[in-house]
Amino acid sequence: MYKRVRNYIFLRDVIILAVTAFGGPQAHIAMFLERLVKKRAYLSEDDLIELNALCQILPGPTSTQTITAIGYKIGGSPLAFLTLLVWALPAVTLMTAAGMVISVMQENNISIEFTKFIQPMAVGFVSYATYIISVKVVKTNLGIAIMIVCSVLSYFAGSPYLFPIILILAGTVTAFKYKSHQKEDKIGFSINWTGFFLWAGVFLFAAFLGNFTPARHILLFENFYRNGSLIFGGGQVLIPLLYGEFVDFKHFLSSEEFLTGYSFVQSIPGPTFSFSSYIGALSMRDYGYPGEILGGISAAFGIFLPGTFLIFFVIRIWSSLKKYRVIKASLEGITAASSGMVAAAAILMFQPLESDVFNITLIIGTFSTLTYTKIPAPIIIIAGLAAGFIF
Repeated sequence: MYKRVRNYIFLRDVIILAVTAFGGPQAHIAMFLERLVKKRAYLSEDDLIELNALCQILPGPTSTQTITAIGYKIGGSPLAFLTLLVWALPAVTLMTAAGMVISVMQENNISIEFTKFIQPMAVGFVSYATYIISVKVVKTNLGIAIMIVCSVLSYFAGSPYLFPIILILAGTVTAFKYKSHQKEDKIGFSINWTGFFLWAGVFLFAAFLGNFTPARHILLFENFYRNGSLIFGGGQVLIPLLYGEFVDFKHFLSSEEFLTGYSFVQSIPGPTFSFSSYIGALSMRDYGYPGEILGGISAAFGIFLPGTFLIFFVIRIWSSLKKYRVIKASLEGITAASSGMVAAAAILMFQPLESDVFNITLIIGTFSTLTYTKIPAPIIIIAGLAAGFIF
């Protein structure tokens, strides 16, 4: 009975976080620390920091995986899946609705000119993400070189399917530096493969199904499951993959619609990966309202499930796995490559905009505001929308 009550209180805390956690993964972790550690003592501060570090080196949404892992530690797989659902649902609902609203406006020839401010502002947000990620994770000459090379490769990549290859190659390059990491005593461990087999099984089944069906909601699930399985570095790194696949490659969205959606996701609480629901809804606009809702749901399940399966698998063996120097060394290349991809995304997203004083000023102004002030991202976006309506 006590365990049931504790689980209920935990889910209530997750709901509160889901509707109040603005600001991306870094801000989310601070709020997890305040409510889940200091107020409720579900786990220690050291446990939270280590869980967050573990999730940062896994593909998928960092803050989502962290709070799901906390749910797993408290109540096992059932509570973990409920945690994922409760945490993601508000943001997924809002972004699916945003996609449907934009679709209606486009169908009825209603201008979305009011977004003219937030489109270049979105490029400013991605530029800021590039700066923050590179400062935090690129600390060696080799890392800088990998970041530059991967930025160029990502920019000229003709297909989004090349992005995972770039990440793997970058990790392989720095894996050879394993001797520079301190050697630790390894301990034997047994592996529970359930989470891995779930992840791999769904991955292969979705890929197989995607080759034999024209059903777009299934193809969307496959696309997002693949992306969710291969994205290291959080929501910012998701952007170049989604832009390349859905704007440049498949043309399901215009650049204007993509930038508008990315700005919207900056102004709502919860996980940045909910942006996938916006893209899913717009990708299904030809199938009416039910199709758009199905598209948003398919995209959300696709993007969130792989990271959840992987955290179930890795959390059980992490204390032993992290002692291997090759694992540690490969992360340098993966994170540097991720930084390069975000830099390339900023350039690609800028290209469809006019290179005039208005857009460049907004990009620089947004970047500077984020860098040198403490004004929250939602306030910046709301100000941009208000300016669009007024002017």
